[in-house]
Amino acid sequence: MKKFSHVKNFTGYMAKVYNEVIKRSEKQDILDIPAGNGLLSQKLSEAGHDVTCADINSEKPDYVYADMESSLPFEDERFDTIMCLEGLEHVIEPNRLVAELCRICRPNGRVIVSLPNIHNLYSRFQFLFTGTFFQFEPYANQPVGPDEKIDRGHISSLSIVQLKYLFSCYDAKLTGINGDKFKRKILIPLLSPVLLLGYLWVQMPKFQHKWSGGKASKSPNWLFQHNLLFSRSLILVFEKKPDGSPATPHE
Repeated sequence: MKKFSHVKNFTGYMAKVYNEVIKRSEKQDILDIPAGNGLLSQKLSEAGHDVTCADINSEKPDYVYADMESSLPFEDERFDTIMCLEGLEHVIEPNRLVAELCRICRPNGRVIVSLPNIHNLYSRFQFLFTGTFFQFEPYANQPVGPDEKIDRGHISSLSIVQLKYLFSCYDAKLTGINGDKFKRKILIPLLSPVLLLGYLWVQMPKFQHKWSGGKASKSPNWLFQHNLLFSRSLILVFEKKPDGSPATPHE
């Protein structure tokens, strides 16, 4: 049984996150959880940032042991930037992890997450015919005992709508949507009818009316943003509001 999973190479989503982090020129206190093989953390350290790596694996001796399904071993408002790449989908209670990430993030700091993109065209096509999302095939899940600390696999399929809401509950606002490359471009002509039907669906007056007003986003059309449609992994940037300034899920 494979206890932990992490990629061996510096991936496209890591490069996108690196570029996002260094948009802020000042030196940052950064947390990388789960740190995996530490390639991204190493590059950010070389760029002059203070990076803490946390994980339940023993990839490197300086890693802080941190179980993402429990309280994280860091004080409140500890970090300027928190990177949680390919982590949220591996935990049973993503809400608990989101709460912890926001707790240890400083006001005006950022939580940057990457996760499998269940919104892309291929995933929508797969769900239409199988009821399962791309990268969330049931056969990939591992049975885990009560006291075992191993990789469960992809068990929590999270939408951008869910994540916007969850982070807003802890005073963090979605400020950026990015993604890596879509590897199945050859299927785009086949999948185009799915895109067209979906777009026409949200243009129906009844559907548009439900999105109007003060309690909803201004338009559902952002659900067809190109990164949502074509990226294999979704990269989202959440910014922690200043003290006393709560976020709302519809900003």
